[in-house]
Amino acid sequence: MKASLIIAIYNNIRFLKAILDSLQFQTEKDFEIIIAEDGESTAVKEFIQNYNFEQPCQHLTQKDEGWRKNQALNMAIRAAKSDWLIFIDGDCLLHPRFIEMHLRFSASNNILAGKRVKLDKSTTVKLLNNSISINDLQKRMFNKLVFGKGTIKFIEESFFISPDGLFKFIPKFRKNNKLVGSNMSFSKKAIYAINGFDEDYQLPAVGEDFDLTWRFDAAGFNHVSVRNLAIQYHLHHHENWSDQEVNMEICRRKQLENNFVCKNGLIKK
Repeated sequence: MKASLIIAIYNNIRFLKAILDSLQFQTEKDFEIIIAEDGESTAVKEFIQNYNFEQPCQHLTQKDEGWRKNQALNMAIRAAKSDWLIFIDGDCLLHPRFIEMHLRFSASNNILAGKRVKLDKSTTVKLLNNSISINDLQKRMFNKLVFGKGTIKFIEESFFISPDGLFKFIPKFRKNNKLVGSNMSFSKKAIYAINGFDEDYQLPAVGEDFDLTWRFDAAGFNHVSVRNLAIQYHLHHHENWSDQEVNMEICRRKQLENNFVCKNGLIKK
């Protein structure tokens, strides 16, 4: 298979179903699904066991002992059967050409960095209720842009620009050298070179993406933007955190020490 799609989740079946349902529209079909659960919910397990998957699926769990997303992601990396790893979160729907675009620009030395549009509540509700489909979103985003985007954030990230079309030059100018944990991909070679996600981080943000950005840079990998190519729609929900200072302090210390190959990662050192 060409890719492993790793979905990080925590106890939200409704969002997970919406993601899995949207995968049937992917233009690229040759991938596996890895659901990396930071917990071991019986309800999630039963839902996955009864879901009609089109692709092979692995469901990986761990004890629910607080925020341990990085441990779950490292577990998924070890289990992945493909050499190309695509990471998304359990609250993000994918444009039909999402996996195709991540594979199109894949290379062993490339780190692919995408963005996401943050949907408003009304659009999210319509998606979850199947009032609109993933294929309707491009038109809906254009209408929102023209007539008023309301509370939608980063709406400019929602428009797919074909790399084979008339405006293919535009994504080349929209650089992105900072990883977003919900829309990134790289090879097993790359992530093993920095020993995976650093499990020293015990709170959301920074350790899932910002930390990887500088570590990949230090290891000599190339950041390649897939903005307006690998489109992702973030479902509206209440954000449960805001203060990132604890994680930033951990990150600053590791940067000063130039510890880009973490000790508490895929392999314990």
